[in-house]
Amino acid sequence: MTMYAEERQQAIAQLVAQHGRLSVNALAARYNVTAETVRRDLSRLERMGFVRRVHGGVVTPGSLGVIESGLTERDSANTAEKDRIAKAALALLPPPGSTVLIDAGSTTSRLASMLPPDHHLIVVTNAVPIAALLAGNPQIELHLLPGRVRTTTQAAVGADTVRALGDLRAATVFLGTNGITVDHGLSTPDRNEASTKRAMVECSHQVILLADATKVGTEAPIRFAPLSEVDVVVTDSGISSSDRCALSDAGPDVVVA
Repeated sequence: MTMYAEERQQAIAQLVAQHGRLSVNALAARYNVTAETVRRDLSRLERMGFVRRVHGGVVTPGSLGVIESGLTERDSANTAEKDRIAKAALALLPPPGSTVLIDAGSTTSRLASMLPPDHHLIVVTNAVPIAALLAGNPQIELHLLPGRVRTTTQAAVGADTVRALGDLRAATVFLGTNGITVDHGLSTPDRNEASTKRAMVECSHQVILLADATKVGTEAPIRFAPLSEVDVVVTDSGISSSDRCALSDAGPDVVVA
């Protein structure tokens, strides 16, 4: 028997309270609805204070502060969507010879792996895996930012990283995020990650966010940029039409891969 939305939302809230964390895909399968429907349910439950949305799922309200997915875990989630996003972002590369910032992240890493072999760029990154990926590319003049490398994200962060970014001017930054909402903007759980990402935004002429649809509607504790400072959001077809319109109304162009 089909459940009403209110019944399903009540059941989801009870499940989250019991299990602590659940994924969007698991909830969609359990209640035989689409992932988009589950995300709407979770958004309503979050507004009511029953749950807290995180990347790919939902947790109990008090547990957000201790949860941050590692790079390996994030790299194995939503792989097809991330590949499409990265491929679409290639069309937004600045002209040859430009300076490009590539933020740490699973989707930005895919973009780095797809850079065309005949398009010379000066690439600056704080991501150790991205630097390793591009180190042998003869068309890339590679610069690795200084700083403390976090185990979770394998990204250089901190005062040295921010200081180096303060001396830089980039044509484009390809940015990652843990969450994106109209009210809270772009956000991440770690304060040092946030300050580094904020410095990336401030030193770039064009800000392009690569974010799969599971991150839309999710808020992490620390905001590093409002949507008004983002030029383009590249996401996937899992985004709802209402979320797409809301993001566009807040400022950036939205590209659906």
